[in-house]
Amino acid sequence: MFAIDYFVVDVFTGTALKGNPLAVVMNGCGLTTEQMQAIAREFNLSETTFVERRPAAVEESEGVRVRIFTTQEELNFAGHPTLGTASVLMLTAPEVFQGDTVRLAENVGAIPVRYSGEGLYGEMTQRDPEFGEELNRAEVARLTGLAESDLDPGLTPQMVSTGTAFAIVPLRDAGMLARLKVNQEEASAWLQERGARWFYVLGPALEQGGGDEPAWRARMQFYGGEDPATGSAAGCAIGYLVRHGAVAPGVRTHVRQGVEMGRESDLYLSAQIQSGSAQRKNGFGEGQNLRVTDVRVGGSTVLVAKGQLFLP
Repeated sequence: MFAIDYFVVDVFTGTALKGNPLAVVMNGCGLTTEQMQAIAREFNLSETTFVERRPAAVEESEGVRVRIFTTQEELNFAGHPTLGTASVLMLTAPEVFQGDTVRLAENVGAIPVRYSGEGLYGEMTQRDPEFGEELNRAEVARLTGLAESDLDPGLTPQMVSTGTAFAIVPLRDAGMLARLKVNQEEASAWLQERGARWFYVLGPALEQGGGDEPAWRARMQFYGGEDPATGSAAGCAIGYLVRHGAVAPGVRTHVRQGVEMGRESDLYLSAQIQSGSAQRKNGFGEGQNLRVTDVRVGGSTVLVAKGQLFLP
C-alpha cells in the first residue's frame, strides 16, 4: 500500500463548514484517470482536484497541473476547485507562486489566481466569456419551476461560457429563488442540446446591501442536488450582467449562494468591457460586438482537514 496526502477546504467562505467543500489530492504517484474518478466518488463531494507536480521550469512556464473531477466525470474547468486548490498550494507549496500569483494548468488552459495578502482571499481571472444562444423565457421558467413573470423583464436568459457553459437566468429579485425547482431530467437534455449543462439562477438582493457594492443571490441545482457556490457560473454571470448593463464594468459585485442549504458562500465578482468595442447602453454595454474581458471571481478559503489516502 502507498499513502497519498489530501486536504479538505471550504471555499468562498472564511468559516469552516460553510461555503463549498473541496478535496485536494496531491497526486505524486501517477494515479490513472480511473483511479482519480474512483477517489472522487470516495470523497463524494461536488468536486475533487488532483495536483500533479512537474519540473520547476515547466511549472514556471505552463503552471501547476490540476485535474478536476465530480463524482461522475472530469471537468475542463470549475471555479471553486480552482480557488481552493490554489489556496492549498499557498499553504503547502509557496515556491510555485510568482509573486502573489499562481497559475493552474487545467484542461481549459492556464488560470491565474492572485492573493491579496488578506489571509486566504484569492481572486482568479477566468477566460473571456463566450455568449451563446438567447433562451426562450417560457421554456426556461417551466424547466426551473418558476413563473415567467419571475424572470427579469429586461434581461433574456442566455448561454454563457468562460470554460464551462451555463444558462444564466436573471430574476426580478432574489425572493423568487425560494421557488426554484429544476426539472433535472428534462432540463439536462434541453440544455445539452444548446451546449450547456445547468441553469445558474440569480436575482438582486437588496437586503444584502449596506454600501455601493451591488448585491445578488444565486442558486444552482444539479445532479439532483444543489451547489453551495459555483465559481465558474459566477464568472459567466458577471460577464452577462456587465455585457447587458445590469452591473457597471469594473464594479465589484457580491453574490451570495448556498443560503437555502445552510452553507452560505460569498463570491466577489467583476468584469470589464474592452474600451471602444461597440455602442453602449446605459453607459455600460450591450450589443453583439462588445467584448467582455478581465472576468474576476474572488473569495476566501479555510482549511478544514488533512490526511492520507491508503491505496493498494
